[in-house]
Amino acid sequence: MKSRRYFVRGRVQGVWYRATVRKNAEAAGFSGYVKNLPDGRVEAAVSCEDEACFEAFEALLRQGSPLSRVEAIGSEPADEIFEGGFEIR
Repeated sequence: MKSRRYFVRGRVQGVWYRATVRKNAEAAGFSGYVKNLPDGRVEAAVSCEDEACFEAFEALLRQGSPLSRVEAIGSEPADEIFEGGFEIR
C-alpha cells in the first residue's frame, strides 16, 4: 500500500468542494482526508494499492463540486497509510 498527498488549486474553498470530495471518496471506497489550506488550496491524501487507484482518486478531485473550478493538481508521496474511511480535517 502506498499513499499520495494532493494539492488542488483553483476555486476550491467555500464551494462545497471538500464535502463533495468526501462524499464521492467514501462512495468509491477510498481512505484518506481532505482539508483547506491557508493559501486557498485544498490538500487531499489517499492510500492505494496501485496506480489505477491513484488515477481514479485524482479524477474525483478534478471533478470537484458543481461550483468549484479546479485549475491544477500537484501531488507527492506521503508516508502515512490511511485506513478506515475518508474524512474532512
